[in-house]
Amino acid sequence: MTQPLQLSDEVAAALAAGRPVVALESTIISHGLPRPRNHEAALEFEQLLRDQGVTPATIAVLDGVAQIGLDAEGVRRISDDEMAKASVRDLPILAARAASGATTVAATAHLAAMAGIRVFATGGLGGVHRGASETFDESADLSTLAVTPITVVSAGVKSVLDIAATLERLETYSVPVIGLGTTVFPSFWLRESAFTLDWSVEDESQVAAVMAAHDALGHRQGIVVANPVPADKAWDPAEHDRVLAEAFALADAAGVTGKAVTPFLLGTIVELSGGRSLEVNLDLARNNVRVAGRIATAWAAHQAA
Repeated sequence: MTQPLQLSDEVAAALAAGRPVVALESTIISHGLPRPRNHEAALEFEQLLRDQGVTPATIAVLDGVAQIGLDAEGVRRISDDEMAKASVRDLPILAARAASGATTVAATAHLAAMAGIRVFATGGLGGVHRGASETFDESADLSTLAVTPITVVSAGVKSVLDIAATLERLETYSVPVIGLGTTVFPSFWLRESAFTLDWSVEDESQVAAVMAAHDALGHRQGIVVANPVPADKAWDPAEHDRVLAEAFALADAAGVTGKAVTPFLLGTIVELSGGRSLEVNLDLARNNVRVAGRIATAWAAHQAA
């Protein structure tokens, strides 16, 4: 079998020199955005990092090999080709079959940590689904962060999930959740949820200090940085609530259950909102990428000191 992990020359050189690197997932490109908007977004996210002097490491499995940093053809493939949505459990199967897959938050975090990358930008973290007490439907993002030393910048979790249960699960896994400039956990399209955070920091340098203390104490969990969507980019709460209620009603009427519920809801929300939810999704992702770049820069400086 070929080597399961391959770093691009750019990423390998940056890591060797102690320069800042940020991991980016490929599922948001392959499965979360429409074509050709997804290809434009993939290039834009990478450019936002390069503009800060940070090396982007977009991650995907191509032909059985986990690629840490994609070239132009790799970015095209995750944008245009049909490929599996790959979580951590799927990685050995893709490797054995020489198959391709876009990596979820969990798989991206796992592979990034294997490569030595400490900062990862995504849109929203996966979580505990509503009704999970009966379905046991819970994202592998959470269990992966329990054993993976990486700092994930996210705009909270989508409001279609059970936010309270998600925060409880992260607490059980001893995964720190830190608000960046906020004491309230964000809910993806909205800046706030009903849940207060125990800890917050004022800037990215303080996140780097927490990361260093985390390591010094021998912790191997991840860290979640809760980064709200900018106020001028957030979805109107009244419209959000109306669309969400309508989407849930449609799911009930259609008899959608189990793992099909969240994809149905997210697709329906885009339609009902006239694309507004998609625009907010892109805006919060851009914001997370920028913040992750600043955290990675602060982390590199901390390590060099």
